[in-house]
Amino acid sequence: MKILVTGNTGYIGPVLGEKLKQNYNDLKLIGFDTGFFAHCLTGVNVSPELNYDVQYYGDIRKLDKNVFHGVDIVIHLAAISNDPMGNNFASVTEEINSKASENVAKTAKRAGVRKFIFASSCSMYGTADSEAKKESDSLNPLTAYAKSKVYMEQVIEKLSDDKFQGTCLRYSTACGMTPRLRLDLVLNDFVASALTTGRIEILSDGTPWRPLIDVQDMVRAIQWAVERDNDQGGNFVAVNVGRNEWNYQVVDVANRVSQRIPNTKIDINTEAAPDKRSYRVDFSLYESLAPNYLPQVDLDQSIDELAEGLKRMNFKDQNFRVSEMMRLKVLQNLQDKRLLDKNLYWKK
Repeated sequence: MKILVTGNTGYIGPVLGEKLKQNYNDLKLIGFDTGFFAHCLTGVNVSPELNYDVQYYGDIRKLDKNVFHGVDIVIHLAAISNDPMGNNFASVTEEINSKASENVAKTAKRAGVRKFIFASSCSMYGTADSEAKKESDSLNPLTAYAKSKVYMEQVIEKLSDDKFQGTCLRYSTACGMTPRLRLDLVLNDFVASALTTGRIEILSDGTPWRPLIDVQDMVRAIQWAVERDNDQGGNFVAVNVGRNEWNYQVVDVANRVSQRIPNTKIDINTEAAPDKRSYRVDFSLYESLAPNYLPQVDLDQSIDELAEGLKRMNFKDQNFRVSEMMRLKVLQNLQDKRLLDKNLYWKK
């Protein structure tokens, strides 16, 4: 079996590569990444890309079709991967997350790839009412990032058929420790802040809802998609990935962190304008389709593993929100050093 992972030198790819290699003895694993965050290693002594048999570096906007030769499955992670980056690089987000990603899917199908697995997002539901959102509910993407996920799901659905199975994993908000840790995620931010300052600052009024999923469980869902037959969702399926009981209000997440990391105080911005990015999600479909691949890493475990990982790194940076632990800051620094141009192409 030959699997190509795009965007593999980011937050998820290192954990994914290790797990795929552990689970499949006959696997040839290929990585393709532009390398924006390849240098952002945290708490490891060797490159996690050693789990990949072949590592390509390139821009998916200029993808060589030969990369797909003999590939059975594509796992498409490559993207401008959060709202702050999408807001700062709106046109580039459309180029990469929509147009280039569409070309990846179409090129994969022409090359004979039989499965295409897409890292989608529950953020496409936008502002939700009191009812938890199901896959059949209307979508309300509020940001460039969320809109790109909707666009790609539509592309993949049109391409899917008996020979090209499409799986769109609508992930909850990511969290957890990895060899390329990001701190621009709500739980990761709270844990880092608690450890370095003894305080958690909630920029909203704390009421917005977020479903959470540890990166290990994100990888578990990908493994399900690798193995799923068409009787588990058909030629195409878009499915919310998480657990019903793991929908949290932001203030509840902060309170849980303060319980796991003693002497942590919580500051809530009671004057904050309402955060429109609030949604609860129904994960019943995933529970029925993938009962053996349900998320296993609960909130307490994610907090503990993040805290342990940061302590191993001797992490003490109270100003981490302006550091390279934030993905937007990495891109801005690369531009300041004139290594990337305004459209996020590497300068030669």
